[in-house]
Amino acid sequence: MYIRNFKGKSQFDDDIAERYRQSACGPVTAFLLLRHQSLDYHINELYRKLGGTRIGLFKWRFIRNLRKLLGTGWIVEACTIDAVKVELANGRAVAAKFDKWFSFHWFGTYSFDYHWVPVIGYKETQSGLLLLVHDNGGRHRASHIREIPYEKNRAILSFVKVEKTTAD
Repeated sequence: MYIRNFKGKSQFDDDIAERYRQSACGPVTAFLLLRHQSLDYHINELYRKLGGTRIGLFKWRFIRNLRKLLGTGWIVEACTIDAVKVELANGRAVAAKFDKWFSFHWFGTYSFDYHWVPVIGYKETQSGLLLLVHDNGGRHRASHIREIPYEKNRAILSFVKVEKTTAD
């Protein structure tokens, strides 16, 4: 199960301010979720409005500032893996944050140490749940879809859903 028409973006693309690129994964993830729901923001604007920093974007700040930006017609909140599956079934990607450092799991081996990515699908396999994420690229690497084992990363993973609740 995955969202077929979801288009990714690299946080190192030329249209993103060079000073933001290293830590733009959170704003890029927000941009991709909003673009998929037909909202148009620029990543540099989101970086500032969401409160991006050189060390990244904290989850509480992502939620608080995206709520302010979108207003009362939207739900922006942390969610569980079960809610992630519901959001995906309804055609909405979910933000995933991998955070080894601030969750104090310094010595584990994870798919990412500290990174935001949109979750665009999942697969149930015999070896466990795989999350399909659109990795936000690298310096010389385009954004692409990756399969991430949920259980191996569970200790450092959190999710944020962004759902429109009112019609315009």
